[in-house]
Amino acid sequence: MAWLGIARHPHQDVEPESNESLVWGAAYHIPASHAEEVNAYLDDREINGYSVHYTPFHPHVTPAGSAEPNAPNPANASSPFLCMVYIGLPTNSQFLRNPADRDPASVATVIFRSRGQSGENKEYLYLLEKALEGIGLGYADAHVTDLVKRVRALEGVREGRKSQSEIEVERLAIPAEEYREDEALEEVDEPMRRKP
Repeated sequence: MAWLGIARHPHQDVEPESNESLVWGAAYHIPASHAEEVNAYLDDREINGYSVHYTPFHPHVTPAGSAEPNAPNPANASSPFLCMVYIGLPTNSQFLRNPADRDPASVATVIFRSRGQSGENKEYLYLLEKALEGIGLGYADAHVTDLVKRVRALEGVREGRKSQSEIEVERLAIPAEEYREDEALEEVDEPMRRKP
């Protein structure tokens, strides 16, 4: 799943306000021939106390040629299947135990300053927001959007400017022959440029 607001961030739990509350995510089918390789990669990436859990995933399918609905239609649902997810439990050494550390400003500061072997946490946050926009069928994750605004403020990126990850996402959507890296980098503030 792209975002799982349960045990990973208890102050950010996605608690149903009604039976109609939704949690959006994306599931990927990994062929058995690649399962060992992908599991090894994910186990390495999700280091530091995350544990594997299995949960039912209820896919929503939009019929070809139709516009994305604002709410799921039971007629468009596929059969649920078991999905593997990584969750950081309160026993995780990175878990923010002090409630004062879990307020949005403090969480944004941790994200802004943190970097793991997979890259900068702020870049992950920006990509997460984009991914959630794509799968949320018109629903935004207010907490993630708030964190993005706070982290951008910390890094001094003006509203409306693109981060390196946003440019990368756009570049991936453009055929290679139409993409020029020097043009994309012009859209980024000087401090954001990657060094070779």
